Amino acid sequence: MDNAERKAIDAILDAHDRDATKIIAIMQDVQERYRYLPKDVLTYIAAELGMSESKLYGVATFYGNFSLDAKGKYVMKVCRGTACHVRKSGNVLQALYDATGTDEQKATSDDGLFTLEIVSCLGACGLSPVVMVNDVVHAAMTPEKARALVAELREEA
Repeated sequence: MDNAERKAIDAILDAHDRDATKIIAIMQDVQERYRYLPKDVLTYIAAELGMSESKLYGVATFYGNFSLDAKGKYVMKVCRGTACHVRKSGNVLQALYDATGTDEQKATSDDGLFTLEIVSCLGACGLSPVVMVNDVVHAAMTPEKARALVAELREEA
């Protein structure tokens, strides 16, 4: 971790008064910055707060919203809830796998642009099938729309 990164993490810690009881909020801010929890950052936080690394890892692995794995620039969450499933989100998922070069075992594309995650519900059943890219919901997805979305995101990258 370089000096600029240390300063950024110190700012996050300072914003939370370097209070170990605020570790979840601290980790949320770190994940917002990096889109995952880098191991070197967790080691630094543990040292700064006087906590064991195992305690931090315990928190990070207990809560499903934290990730220890690097994510792509675009995190694509594919809803597989009942409404989306019935409306063929499986076909959309397969089109996204094909277009991004990912699969069930390899969630992040080789170019680092895309991470595909399967979620059980995005709370947008009336818009199904849905795919959320970062924080933007894409409604009424089809395999064709999914491929077009990937192409559009590649152009933006």
